[in-house]
Amino acid sequence: QAQLVESGGGLVQPGGSLTLACTASELPLENYTVGWFRQAPGKKREGVAAISWRDGTTDYADSVKGRFTISRDNAKNTVYLRMDNLKSEDSADYFCAADPQQLLFLLHPTYRHWGQGSQVTVSS
Repeated sequence: QAQLVESGGGLVQPGGSLTLACTASELPLENYTVGWFRQAPGKKREGVAAISWRDGTTDYADSVKGRFTISRDNAKNTVYLRMDNLKSEDSADYFCAADPQQLLFLLHPTYRHWGQGSQVTVSS
């Protein structure tokens, strides 16, 4: 059964860094666009970063540009989200998603496969 599993979340102080990992089973992520989304309590789910399988194009939300970096390791069937200079407003549940047909509007939450999420809390 196709599955995405996020890991790497936790508690970090403002200004700190975390790296989230999205590992897939039964889904060859090298052939999938993968996106990272987040949802804070009482807020809508928003796209944070995404990477297209077709040409490696990446897209980032304005709020994280220059601080977050998405990358993939096809040998490990894993996509990472490196988060630097974290702020309290980055606190949320982070989800990865994958879809081979998501070639446009990479930050729209219209992906076919979703993970269960990993919590990130930025607090002193």
